[in-house]
Amino acid sequence: AIQVFADALLVIPKTLAVNAAKDSSELVAKLRAVHAKSQKSEADESLKHTGLDLVEGTIRENLSAGVVEPAMSKIKSLRFATEAAITILRIDDRITLNKE
Repeated sequence: AIQVFADALLVIPKTLAVNAAKDSSELVAKLRAVHAKSQKSEADESLKHTGLDLVEGTIRENLSAGVVEPAMSKIKSLRFATEAAITILRIDDRITLNKE
């Protein structure tokens, strides 16, 4: 379930890259590699701020590029989306239509 949730979150950078007419597979693969490297204890601290530069079609260190994103609004949005998905999954009734 956690992997499926993580895969669902990957839709965001993929969609952004496609809408910018960039190679989404390559960019997202590079971004995931850098983020995986940033999870290691000996990793460079700046790697955790890596994001997409959709003008150039590369990945970059967003903090030094002046891109600061409010974490609180992201957390609230993810919580709301997660709760909405859980609510939908809890629906036990199945609605069927008669063929008449």
